[in-house]
Amino acid sequence: MSILHTLALIAGAAVISLILTPLARNLALKKGWVAQPSERKVHTKPTPELGGTAIYLAILVMVAIQLAGEHFFGWKGFLSDVTVQPLALIGVLGGATIIYATGLIDDLTNLSPGLKLLGQIIAATVVAVCGVRISFIMLPGGTHVRDLGILAIPLTIFFLVAFANIINLIDGIDGLAAGICAIAAVTMLLLARGASQTTAVIFAALVIGSCLGFLRYNFHPASIFMGDEGALLLGFFLGVISMMGVMKTTAAIALAVPLLIVAVPIFDTASAIVRRLRQGEAVQQADREHIHHRLLGRGFSQRKTVLIIYLWSILLGVGAYAVSHTPSAIQLAALIVLLLITALIIWLLGLYDSARHHK
Repeated sequence: MSILHTLALIAGAAVISLILTPLARNLALKKGWVAQPSERKVHTKPTPELGGTAIYLAILVMVAIQLAGEHFFGWKGFLSDVTVQPLALIGVLGGATIIYATGLIDDLTNLSPGLKLLGQIIAATVVAVCGVRISFIMLPGGTHVRDLGILAIPLTIFFLVAFANIINLIDGIDGLAAGICAIAAVTMLLLARGASQTTAVIFAALVIGSCLGFLRYNFHPASIFMGDEGALLLGFFLGVISMMGVMKTTAAIALAVPLLIVAVPIFDTASAIVRRLRQGEAVQQADREHIHHRLLGRGFSQRKTVLIIYLWSILLGVGAYAVSHTPSAIQLAALIVLLLITALIIWLLGLYDSARHHK
């Protein structure tokens, strides 16, 4: 797929998202589908919560345009990607629709945690059964485990559900989740493109474009939120892109690279889980101790907080790309260096101090 085609996909998704987001906002305001302020939330006024629908539709419309172009005009894309079977595309779109619907229903009716998790598992299962799965895991040093057999399906389900939730959990202030997802998708697109994984490139381009169009209305001060429907959907797509593209580009750290790309929300999620377990609270219990809350507590504005995390994510994305192109013999060392740099950033930002104070 040409660079021009890829840029056209990004631009198309951005334009559609840009058009649909205010329509979704107006509908949410008309129906009263708004997020109310609370002591656990940063926003101070009721805000529409249907932005994820604009993101979902932007991706869906662009997939339809891409398929039409392939059929009528001979474009390169899904149908010419010999590494992905047609059933896989159906599975990804079906799974995406299920997880979007799960998030939407939760936003509108406040689903129980069990039902919400069940919807995510069903969505991930559809993807795994349709052939998009982690069939082997590469390990540092060149050794690897091939053909996981039946274990491939539960591992894939866990991976996709985890990816969806780490994005959902960090979606706490204006523009944060959409920006992180766009940054992560750029890195994944470059890696997938280098490995000639066309389907992964297309999905990454559509995630980038839909996030950029949405950010026009979601960056502080936000006039609309993406809601669980958007955060779960974007996390789900990043997980899918990882399996279809990123994990096929590295010889030694196939699983580590996508995790490194989204290391910021992973750190945030891990610290939240540990924190809540120590307090004897449910893991899904909301609080005001996430990374962005701690940065806000240190006096940074919402915009500065988001830009700091953007820069952090970009550095990790560049590092992940570099690690994926280093010789196998030094990949583990390079990965450790990046993790140490991340730990240094956490220390410089005073996040360790906040964690110790909380404890």
